[in-house]
Amino acid sequence: MEWVTLVVIGFLVGLLVISTGGGGAAIYLGILTSIFGLAPAVAASTSLVTAFPSLIVGAYGHYRTGQIHFKVGNQMLITAVPATVVGALIAPYIPNRPYTWIVAIILAGLGVQILIKRFLSHNDRPVKHQSAQAALYGVISGILVGVAGLSGGGPIIAGLLVLGLDMLPAAATSSYVLVGTSLIGLIFHLSANNIDWSIGLSLMIGAVVGAFCAPRLLAHVNPTKLNDYAKPFIGIMLLFMGVRMVLPLF
Repeated sequence: MEWVTLVVIGFLVGLLVISTGGGGAAIYLGILTSIFGLAPAVAASTSLVTAFPSLIVGAYGHYRTGQIHFKVGNQMLITAVPATVVGALIAPYIPNRPYTWIVAIILAGLGVQILIKRFLSHNDRPVKHQSAQAALYGVISGILVGVAGLSGGGPIIAGLLVLGLDMLPAAATSSYVLVGTSLIGLIFHLSANNIDWSIGLSLMIGAVVGAFCAPRLLAHVNPTKLNDYAKPFIGIMLLFMGVRMVLPLF
């Protein structure tokens, strides 16, 4: 009955991450290493394989509802894709400790930025230099995908929220961007041939079903309430992830 448990876990994660604009690879990575005991390299490859099909389904669902902002999404993709390639190429040469600190600082900083914008900023004017900021967030996301085998959703959704998008279009646009970055990262990790298909396929099936349901559920959610609750949740989650990453280093 292990496969039933995996399908249920995949469904819940797929539903959550497509609703909040993530890719899910980071969550799958934690589940695969902590619960199923996979080696980090195997878990990274398996997590991308698991997350990628659900991202395609989720992005298409958001496209059908008309929530994707292609202009800012493409601005991110232009830098995220080459950054993913660079990250994958330099990954074998980065010591684990410095990399952990860099990622933790990025995640925590993005979380703080979202919380400040949500609770302390009352300026709703368009963000200046939007194209440059979108490109920067794309670079950060691409490096995380290439180096760590994550889907890079944290910087993308954080960047979109900071740039002024509401939660629903931010989640939709993030799913669109992550299809591109995850595909590049997946190609590099597939070449290593270290995927645990027995676990990954069951998680993938559940994740695809969850991703299919997410855009349809979001279409019935009050946008104002979604912003009020989801933005602080994303900010706190990113801050928590950043702090948790460095705690074992002390």
